Amino acid sequence: MKRALITGVTGQDGAYLSQFLLNKGYQVFGLIARRGSDTLWRLRELGVIDRIELIDGDMLDLSSLIRAMEASRPDEVYNLAAQSFVHTSWKQPILTAQVTGMAAVNVLEAVRLTNQKARFYQASTSEMFGKIREPVQSEQTPFYPRSPYGVSKLFAHWMTINYRESFGMHCSSGILFNHESPLRGLEFVTRKVTDSVARIKLGKQKELRLGNIDSKRDWGYAGDYVRAMWLMLQQHEPDDYVIATGRTTTVRDMCRLAFEYAGLDYRDYVVTDEKFCRPAEVDVLIGNPAKAKARLGWEASTGLEELIAMMVDADMRRVERERGAANPWP
Repeated sequence: MKRALITGVTGQDGAYLSQFLLNKGYQVFGLIARRGSDTLWRLRELGVIDRIELIDGDMLDLSSLIRAMEASRPDEVYNLAAQSFVHTSWKQPILTAQVTGMAAVNVLEAVRLTNQKARFYQASTSEMFGKIREPVQSEQTPFYPRSPYGVSKLFAHWMTINYRESFGMHCSSGILFNHESPLRGLEFVTRKVTDSVARIKLGKQKELRLGNIDSKRDWGYAGDYVRAMWLMLQQHEPDDYVIATGRTTTVRDMCRLAFEYAGLDYRDYVVTDEKFCRPAEVDVLIGNPAKAKARLGWEASTGLEELIAMMVDADMRRVERERGAANPWP
């Protein structure tokens, strides 16, 4: 039985990855910082919370990471923890740099000091491309991050490469483009949209306020993307991979899809509000997943329309539960 340690286990990707690895027969350990709020709902929703061994620890405390490594003795380490909401990174740049950037080095050091043979995955991001240098972004596209989050992730990305080249460690990075699911946090635009669709449809909300709805993103399904993470650590040689669908869509069109699925016209409800705009916008992102397809045999299997329908369905059920009514949604 292989053993895996996941940081950020309570997040969207951590929950789906836990489920995926458990289904592969892994023993899964999850690092969790207990700070009072309920962060375990995603694991409960997937029905895996009782199958994961949770280890107390903090990404900023190297000693606790070393203890987590010693307790779990993992074959694979997946570093998914971060302050991952881009808008917040301008308001909390130092925290973002610590939790998203420096913390990755803490995990790398814990692996290096306790078990260099453990394979390491770093969650990199398309936000590192930022002000794009090429129309379609690949592993060779120069980086130009446009937020404290993107800058912090870029630091962690290059440190992962440095540990790979300096110490011969099996360290890989997945440069994941936007990936969403019913487990996405409400602060992210796709979930904000699908939750609002449900509330508007059920008479609990009148409008949806968004920032730049003409920005374009390459959106995929998180459940597909965690499989790519695992595939990277099964390769003989470590490397970095762009994980994307190769299709870009505006926020406006994503709204249209979500509202149409519920029988509504987004133009009747969506209001643009400058307070939700970023100080430095990333106008368009679209990834080239050719390398992942050729070397990993991976490609996205869930289209945007299917993903949005899945998210609207889930939020309709949630809003119905909130008001204690029978669920008429199909």
